[in-house]
Amino acid sequence: MIGTIIAALVAGLIVGPLARLILPGRQNLSIPMTVLLGAVGALLGVFLGRLFLDYDGGPLNFWGIILGVVGAIIVVLAYGAITGNKGTDRRVTR
Repeated sequence: MIGTIIAALVAGLIVGPLARLILPGRQNLSIPMTVLLGAVGALLGVFLGRLFLDYDGGPLNFWGIILGVVGAIIVVLAYGAITGNKGTDRRVTR
């Protein structure tokens, strides 16, 4: 259990910023919040992979990172919807 949480936090360092790079616009998230949402996304991605894709690995391998990024995108979008931050600042600044 503790090993899974530590692995999710380490994966959160990778998948949180990747998810923010993939999402369009600008998300107003701090670095700790990005890591936390990435860790939750990594756990969600592995859970969904085990539920739907018969995935039996952890969050720290190739498919775990891919599933974690998908999970982190879902979590970042949900966080934006809950907090009222749409996550897309499309204003052009010059």
